[in-house]
Amino acid sequence: MSQFQIKVKCPNTLARVGIFRTGHGLVNTPRFMPVGTLGTVKGITPNQLLQTGAQMVLSNTYHLHLQPGEAVVEEAGGLHKFMGWDRPLLTDSGGFQVFSLAKLNQISDKGVSFRNPRDGSQIDLTPERAIDIQMALGADVIMAFDQCPPYPATENDVEIACKRTHKWLERSVAAHKKSDQALFGIVQGGCFPHLRAESARVVASFNLPGIAIGGVSVGEPVDEMHKIIRQVTPLLPEDCPRYLMGIGTIREMAIAVANGIDLFDCVLPTRLGRHGTALVRDERWNLRNACFRKDYKPLDESCPCLACSKHSRAYLHHLIRSEELLGLTLLSLHNITHLLRFTTAMGQAIGDGCFSEDFAPWQTSSLAHHTW
Repeated sequence: MSQFQIKVKCPNTLARVGIFRTGHGLVNTPRFMPVGTLGTVKGITPNQLLQTGAQMVLSNTYHLHLQPGEAVVEEAGGLHKFMGWDRPLLTDSGGFQVFSLAKLNQISDKGVSFRNPRDGSQIDLTPERAIDIQMALGADVIMAFDQCPPYPATENDVEIACKRTHKWLERSVAAHKKSDQALFGIVQGGCFPHLRAESARVVASFNLPGIAIGGVSVGEPVDEMHKIIRQVTPLLPEDCPRYLMGIGTIREMAIAVANGIDLFDCVLPTRLGRHGTALVRDERWNLRNACFRKDYKPLDESCPCLACSKHSRAYLHHLIRSEELLGLTLLSLHNITHLLRFTTAMGQAIGDGCFSEDFAPWQTSSLAHHTW
């Protein structure tokens, strides 16, 4: 069974440095998790991914169920072997797809019914089915099936989604039979503080090895997201990892860590990379822009990634303008490395007693030439 140990607590905030032990290795927290939706982080090999500092990767239950199917993955020896990644893996339950594909599905207390977008066949995804699929995939961490309400939504609709999420959590726990997998519950409640508090209480009562905060970054104003993080995280058990789902921006991760969050995931770094955009400090640079055409400096002189250590901004500009796949790969590698370096720097700052919600390592002399 996975275990979590807090190594250092921040003297100024609720931040902490921890070690999350899984069957496929350790995850040092706070930590960003790259997203490999279909069993691959787009455009990046497992060996390249290791060089970014990635320790845990997220894959998607819904999409892997559609293609190639969990039976194929299980027969291949599980998702780790299938995708060539021997480090920790997390699979989500498909609950977010209930939200994102709302026009294509029908939700009831039993579960979600929808048409397979590939062949039109009907799929019934229940808590039990979502757990069965994740057990077959064999990830180290799996997620309970939940209903993520949209934004905006009425208080009544969010309350119904919360109650359904709690019932589905109970069924997910009952269906889960693999002792070497950690099952995480998910707190919902939209932007209603009393529903968030009640959801945190209910999910915490199951004494699971980890808890996630869901239903953020679904269209709500960023200040509302901050309020949710500040309210909910202190209500969660201290002795298990806390996972903020779908977040991968510098400011939001710093605020979340300052309030006790340990894990993050987001498609942002590879999505931006595929569109020619690089994350540099707290900025986004469009490498298509003509200003980079004769810029022979590294993208970020402090970054150890392949894009920055071997190539110039001018070369990256050339690759992107030429629509060469290598350019998209290099920018994706850089962006993942950037976010992983940031979470590592937060951990170092917590240990050094100099962490705060507005943490920016490139402005901190003690970190500027070490981590950055």
